[in-house]
Amino acid sequence: MPIETVVSLTPSRTLSQPTPAQVSVGLRFVARQPILTREEKLFGYELLFRDGVENCFNAADSSAAARSTLDSSILVGLETLCAGARAFLNCTRDILLKDYITLLPSNNTVVEVLETVEADDLVIAACRRLKEAGYWIALDDFAPDDPREALTEFADVIKVDIRATSPEQRATLVKRYGPWRCRMLAEKVETRQEFQEAKKMGFVYFQGYFFQRPEVLVSREIPENHFNYLRMLQAVSQPELNTKLIEDLIKREASICYRLLRYLNSPIFGMSNEIHSVRHALSILGERETRRWVRLVATLGAGQQKPSELVVTALVRARFGELLSADIDHGDSDLFLMGLLSLMDAILEIPIQDVLAQVPVDHETKTVLLGGASKLRPVYQLMLARESGEWESASQLLQQLHLQESEVAEAYWRALRWAREVTGA
Repeated sequence: MPIETVVSLTPSRTLSQPTPAQVSVGLRFVARQPILTREEKLFGYELLFRDGVENCFNAADSSAAARSTLDSSILVGLETLCAGARAFLNCTRDILLKDYITLLPSNNTVVEVLETVEADDLVIAACRRLKEAGYWIALDDFAPDDPREALTEFADVIKVDIRATSPEQRATLVKRYGPWRCRMLAEKVETRQEFQEAKKMGFVYFQGYFFQRPEVLVSREIPENHFNYLRMLQAVSQPELNTKLIEDLIKREASICYRLLRYLNSPIFGMSNEIHSVRHALSILGERETRRWVRLVATLGAGQQKPSELVVTALVRARFGELLSADIDHGDSDLFLMGLLSLMDAILEIPIQDVLAQVPVDHETKTVLLGGASKLRPVYQLMLARESGEWESASQLLQQLHLQESEVAEAYWRALRWAREVTGA
């Protein structure tokens, strides 16, 4: 079929939740880059998929990667991947002209038109059809004198790479296209200062790692309840578990007590008996589950005033590390705890050095979280590479750790589902 021929496809209405085996085959690699609002609330995700790491750098056909995105999105479901937030999906000319995107629901799908797409009559017609069908249109990597100017008529979101544009160019773009015409999105925002500057300039959505890094004032005192969360983590990191101390710490935080009872009474934990008190919970959990559970609720409590995506990401890292631990030489280090602590500085808004001073972690974990050389560094880097879609780095790390692509993809998918379940996100 010639590329100019437009085919309208009707979405299947009989899709069901995939089995673990289907997910392992159909969803090899997935990364989600959060898109936040001015209030640092989650607005959506840009979804990045690959059938496998090698496919990522050897495939010359960008449309093949885009079709893989659609296949994986349909198989797993946008609700599972994005939990109700909008999904930004990269679209090539081929994807646009063949209306493949209509296989996904219009109410939470954003059609992200890549910078390589020529805005000819056929592409314009395709964008008009999608707009009329209720889809949002986003223009990726929009720049001054962009050849896709004709598509701004349909654009709901214009994405601007702050690494590829000057402040003057960004100000001009915001003045010309926002806020009354389009919602302006700043990409690759890496620091809090860049976030604040982009907000003042008029951007309304933001994508980058700025929200994962704390804004720490040297003179700031650490709130007492933050110390309580750290004390809980400290208590369950001791070789000998002091259940009386843990009970006392939990009782100091009403929200933590509530979360404890709510989560333990939920189907997620599979408790056969209803839990009535903190002491009752600790008495039947056992040492291993008590450690795991306290880490979870302390993290959830600490993140109550922070973007929920931070807490979800920390839990995904933790569970991902835990699932890989059987296949990785990690000595006495707890990979669940390593993943959890990796974002605790951003959640609590205190330096990572202060976090680690309060929690007695092993030398290798402490070293890697402080940015030093550690035998845990490859697995920690793998966590970050999978999270951000850095597929080439992920491929090299898999080889270094002697891990199979399919097993790692399965572990990441399971970690994501688990984190969404326990947070209710």
